[in-house]
Amino acid sequence: MLGISIYLKEENREKNAEWVRKASTYGFRSIFTSLHIPEDDPGTYKELLQELGSLARTYSMELMADVSPTSLGHLGLDWDSLPELLDWGLAGIRVDYGFSSDQIVALSYSMKTAINASTVSETELDSLIEKGLNVNNVEAWHNFYPRPETGLGLDFLIERNKMLKSKGLTTMAFVPGDDALRPPIFEGLPTLEQHRHASPSLAAAQLKYAGFTDKIVIGDISAKGDTMKELSMITEGVIPLTVELVTDHDYSKLLDTVHTNRMDPARDVIRSVESRSYAEAGTPIPPCNQVQRSVGVVTVDNELYGRYSGELQIVKNDLPKDDKVNVIAEVATEDLPLIQEIKAGGKFKLLVREKR
Repeated sequence: MLGISIYLKEENREKNAEWVRKASTYGFRSIFTSLHIPEDDPGTYKELLQELGSLARTYSMELMADVSPTSLGHLGLDWDSLPELLDWGLAGIRVDYGFSSDQIVALSYSMKTAINASTVSETELDSLIEKGLNVNNVEAWHNFYPRPETGLGLDFLIERNKMLKSKGLTTMAFVPGDDALRPPIFEGLPTLEQHRHASPSLAAAQLKYAGFTDKIVIGDISAKGDTMKELSMITEGVIPLTVELVTDHDYSKLLDTVHTNRMDPARDVIRSVESRSYAEAGTPIPPCNQVQRSVGVVTVDNELYGRYSGELQIVKNDLPKDDKVNVIAEVATEDLPLIQEIKAGGKFKLLVREKR
């Protein structure tokens, strides 16, 4: 599932509503908000949260709020009246400091409950499960880190997520936006430090395919439309690669499809399963632009390769010129790291960018 973040400020009402509407059109189904951001005015939380809950219902989106006992007080609620949040349009809460283990277990039977994925120990989690935690209704959410140099490392996230998923929990992490960033630091809101200045698509692909992450939420306050489209593709199991054509020959029938890497993946290239049918159709592909093949170039075998003619590949390791192989496109520099996330049987789509 994909999600966005909303921050409850009076002056952002219209922008927040537009952000929710835009996200819903790209298939995003989750909204995260926090009720204890130092820069926000807690006196406005109740009205703004109820308004956000109404928006979530309008667009059939799940709304989760980061809540502490103190922030409940700002809403005029306490432990006994906490279920009223469901009437406001919330699906559940992320419990922060101040909730007991018994309260967390009880919550897991009344609403979706998220715990802190980065700080809960396996011993603590086992204790919650022994007390009857409804793991089918519990998610493990990592934090985002506004200050540079404070985000998590990938190895730690993998270790944590493997443990959490082994207990039956859904995992979640944040990626940065790539449009307007959230103040006051404006340095992105990622879970992993290596994603602070990375494209959201790369961050999402690494979280999903390498980091055992089930739910991905944009931490910042906006993202570009093309980015949101790419994130939707990634969560559907397809890695998008922006490419620039380096030939005028028409390869549209080959390019305009979702490709699948072979289940027996080659060391040096990604081989499209679907392109073989193009080759077998006997469409002649004359030799053209047979040049050295650097990492990230897209190639098509030409007619000199006999029955391989028509096979589309993406180069993973530098290869020499081959008269039997045409170079037709180059993966955009910012998308090169995504190539490594296309595993055996992985799907990908080439998005052609106009020449600059």
